[in-house]
Amino acid sequence: MESRRIRREKKTVSIMIEMYCRDQHDDPATPGLCDGCRELHEHAMLRIDKCPFCLAKPTCVNCPVHCYKKDMRARIREVMAYAGPRMMRRHPILAMMHVVDGFRKVEAPSRARGGVRRGS
Repeated sequence: MESRRIRREKKTVSIMIEMYCRDQHDDPATPGLCDGCRELHEHAMLRIDKCPFCLAKPTCVNCPVHCYKKDMRARIREVMAYAGPRMMRRHPILAMMHVVDGFRKVEAPSRARGGVRRGS
């Protein structure tokens, strides 16, 4: 069962990707996300599900583990740089909760719990 924190993280990332795609790649003939943004969204959701920090998950910018593939990491940074400033106006509660989540203390996950896997 997912925690509220993880569900909120997924919702925030989903909205950011949707905002970016709509504003940058909008094609009226194609409803929803473009293929590239859909691929990024699927990768982001998978990475959140497999986060070694589980309930203590920090925001990605504060995370010591880079679990996104190199190309996906560059794409999600671009999305967040674009959508982040717009979140306060369009989704102020999610934006504020994301800021609060950014203050979480981060402790490295225990190797006994299965270790940290990068880019898998």
